[in-house]
Amino acid sequence: MFGRIKQMMVKELIQVLRDPRMRGVVFVAPIVMLIVMSYAVTMDVNSVRIAVLDGDRTPESRELISQFAGSPWFRIVAVVDNAHEAQDLVDREAIHGYVAFQPGFAQAIRAGRSAPLQLVVDGTDSSSARVILGYVGDIVQRYSASVFIERVARAGMTLIGPDRIRLEPRAWYNTNLESRPFYVPGMIAAILGLVSLMLSSMAIVRERELGTLEQLMVTPITPVELIIGKTAPFACVAFFELGIVLCIVRVLFGIPVNGSLSLLLFAAGLYVMSMIGAGLLISTSCRTQQQATMTNILFFMPSILLSGFMFPVANMPRVIQWVTLANPMRYFVEVARDVMVKGTGIDLLWPQVLALLMLGVVLLALASIRFRKTVA
Repeated sequence: MFGRIKQMMVKELIQVLRDPRMRGVVFVAPIVMLIVMSYAVTMDVNSVRIAVLDGDRTPESRELISQFAGSPWFRIVAVVDNAHEAQDLVDREAIHGYVAFQPGFAQAIRAGRSAPLQLVVDGTDSSSARVILGYVGDIVQRYSASVFIERVARAGMTLIGPDRIRLEPRAWYNTNLESRPFYVPGMIAAILGLVSLMLSSMAIVRERELGTLEQLMVTPITPVELIIGKTAPFACVAFFELGIVLCIVRVLFGIPVNGSLSLLLFAAGLYVMSMIGAGLLISTSCRTQQQATMTNILFFMPSILLSGFMFPVANMPRVIQWVTLANPMRYFVEVARDVMVKGTGIDLLWPQVLALLMLGVVLLALASIRFRKTVA
């Protein structure tokens, strides 16, 4: 039995590795995707291009403008004279937005009233716009607090009450609140799932298309041995890919595995088993490799969208949240993030690990049953 499985594994590895194009798809393309997507997929907003419309032209307005100029978030690229000129820059995407000081800004501050300050932001990208609004709000709030403290000091009063409270924010696990530690574990799940799904989905359908499936079935090898012999090499390739990806993530992006590496590898094994089961199910349901490729896309894209990789599952409609329970990628994304970023252990992640185990067993069982019916 083990000899037949070994020969089948050797055959599959040779078939995968002998084609230069397949080697590029399996080993080069995922690494390129990891590097490109990890740099491209980010919610961080740096070097925001803004323009300034100073309708007040007072020391107070110039002081606040200097706060924007000295901030690491903003870059003042233009000083405009009217709103039409600023709007034209926004339309041409030369700036992300502009700050407009209305006449009477300094007069209102000196009188102790609310000073008018307008911020216009390009809302095409709503996520970036919300981040920019938060940056501007932080600068304006600090400037307002400094003005208030200065006024109190000039009046010779002592600042008491709630204003004496000083907020000291602290972020756990991701001190600088960067988006990359959030997205990179999701990229690892996407790459691992894509490689496993792509290789396994071509396993049976390729044999059928080449006319060698019937030849295999007349040999002493059993259907179970054939399934094991075809899936084991793909799991080995996926784990080799995982090792390369983890090294790149650690060296290039500086994201270590803060938790148990063995737990991450164990969850990855269950996840690969689930995706291989899904791939075999696709392979036994298609007649040609082209059909299998299109089915892969139809399966893989919703898996990413419903995994929490880009959009939190908790923000999805209740019905969609129930659908995500059947998505193996959702559970591995949670495990990868918690183990790599938080250092969480099995005591908290056992529900996700158990779900991966159950999905893997069910998908492999369905693929095996479907394969028997297809051969029969």
